[in-house]
Amino acid sequence: MTSFPRAALAVLALAAAGLPAPAPAQERPATILVLDASGSMWGQIDGVNKITIAREVVAGILSDFPAGQNLGLVTYGHRERGQCADIELVVPPAPGTAALIAETVNGLNPRGMTPMTDAVILAAEALRHTEQAATVILVSDGIETCNPDPCAAARALEEAGIDFTAHVVGFDVSGEAEALMQMQCIAEATGGRFLTADNARELTEALQEVVAVPATAAVTMIAVMDRPDGEQVETPVTWGFARDGERLEINGNPGILDLPPGNWQVTGYHTVLEREQEAQLEVVAGQAQTRVMVFEAPQHQAALKTPAQAAVGAEFPVGWQAEGLNPRDYVTIVPAGAEAGSYGDYTRIGDASEGKLRAPAEPGLYEVRLQMEGSGRVLASAPIEIVDVPVAVSVPAQATVGAEFPVGWQAEGLNPRDYVTIVAEGAEPGSYGDYTRIGDASEGKLRAPAEPGLYEVRLQMEGSGRVLASAPIEVVEGAVTVSGPDRLRAGTEMVVTWTGAIHPRDYVTIVPAGADDGDYADYIRVGTADSGKLRSPQEPGLYELRYRLEGGSRVMARHPVEVLAADAPMDAGAGLVVPASAKPGEAITVTWSGGADEGDQRVTLARADQADFSWISAETALGRDSLEVTMPDVPGRYEIRFLDIGNRQVLGRSIVEVQP
Repeated sequence: MTSFPRAALAVLALAAAGLPAPAPAQERPATILVLDASGSMWGQIDGVNKITIAREVVAGILSDFPAGQNLGLVTYGHRERGQCADIELVVPPAPGTAALIAETVNGLNPRGMTPMTDAVILAAEALRHTEQAATVILVSDGIETCNPDPCAAARALEEAGIDFTAHVVGFDVSGEAEALMQMQCIAEATGGRFLTADNARELTEALQEVVAVPATAAVTMIAVMDRPDGEQVETPVTWGFARDGERLEINGNPGILDLPPGNWQVTGYHTVLEREQEAQLEVVAGQAQTRVMVFEAPQHQAALKTPAQAAVGAEFPVGWQAEGLNPRDYVTIVPAGAEAGSYGDYTRIGDASEGKLRAPAEPGLYEVRLQMEGSGRVLASAPIEIVDVPVAVSVPAQATVGAEFPVGWQAEGLNPRDYVTIVAEGAEPGSYGDYTRIGDASEGKLRAPAEPGLYEVRLQMEGSGRVLASAPIEVVEGAVTVSGPDRLRAGTEMVVTWTGAIHPRDYVTIVPAGADDGDYADYIRVGTADSGKLRSPQEPGLYELRYRLEGGSRVMARHPVEVLAADAPMDAGAGLVVPASAKPGEAITVTWSGGADEGDQRVTLARADQADFSWISAETALGRDSLEVTMPDVPGRYEIRFLDIGNRQVLGRSIVEVQP
């Protein structure tokens, strides 16, 4: 069931006979107050915290409680945050404990979760040894946050022989339809009443009303199929109660109602079968009773048609003949010989005569069954064998970290939503990384992980994660470089170059030196280029150019950059940018910052071991901020230099590796 943010306020268990005349202590039904101390109790009504309202109302109710009545206290959510097990029997049931309980309630500090159901169970278990009927008065400002179905738990307590009736008061829950429905269900499941209250006065009146002793008895009517111990009817049942011109009607199965004493005629109407049954009922005040009404199931004509075989995980067609059945009856697939009511993948019959089911993940002998909604009664069945099919995966032996690589597969007859994925070698079945659905194709692409190592490409089944085929692949490091100016002014554009780009969506960014690898600022995607432009940060300082893989924080290459103030002086050639490598005879682009305003400034190409003012080629830098330099045909280490010939100064230099 859906959880709601607000939680139960209180559960007050009183004797089924209300406030009886004095009796020996061992014969007096115990009373358990289960009070919510979860965080939602700090919510306000008309400016007053709900915990404050609860303290005052509970204190008022306890002040009138019989001194000889056994009374105890259970609370929850009062010690720890986020703990569904934070439930405590604070005061065991005993006579004369009202003052102690009021004092304890006054000191509660709401803070935790709302394990309302388990608290009710704890209270019920505390009452079990008395073997006395008891009434639970539940005052709730919302819905259970720990147990998925408190209504089912209430029914389970009744079925376990714990004799109690739950009256439910919905406190400040107007407009919360599902919360109201669940509270009403708890009351109906145990033969209780359901009331609402929106403020302290209404809460007091509601508690006084349910504590009052009605001259009635709880009557529970249960509709079953075929025989007294048959399956309980799950479809709607309408119950009518008539006496001396008075008529009452309720819906549900079981149907639970408090009736005044007397002789009643009970009518049960099975809405799906459109069939009515009658019974006579004598009601005695204070004596609860349960009556069973048996409906006979009509004889239906039902048949199924399925293929003899289907591939694991694949959809297969199924047809049926189902005259006169409930549209919510269903066709399902289960292992051969499974108990009636078992089900796997299923489809409602509706008003159709055919549909599709998905085969299980494991091969073997199965049955397709047409089963009745609610009871699970098998109306027809047909055998089917689920088989494995030839499956294979092919991948290259190696892939570069972060790069896309091709993958092929053979998977005829499988579910199009089965998928191919890459995981670490030996990972648990069902694990996945980057993946692609097989669809109706036979090939696709995957992205390699960011870390090198041994991996597997697997073809796995949708839902179950069963591995149908796998192939090993080694993910290796990539040879990536990034370069840019060593120094430049704040807020200026710079040329950035890179080599060994892995994926078009990888990117180059500039961040402060020492920043986390996951940080980024201004960036450019590498695409299919080998250079681009970034703008330097506005704040002076030490920064890094980083080449990062898309989809993670892996940094493949770095280059330090010093950002100077916008008005700081900068020598010509200080921002010299060249590629880190080139091919023999390739023309590379050289850029620089600071300009060149003297005719004696040159950009030269030299061997790395040549003297500073000796070169292979040279060009003037005057009036330029970039030029093309043709690299030698002979592989080796070369250097681009920005020289001031007149003053015999090297203003900038950078190595270029000419690769074979």
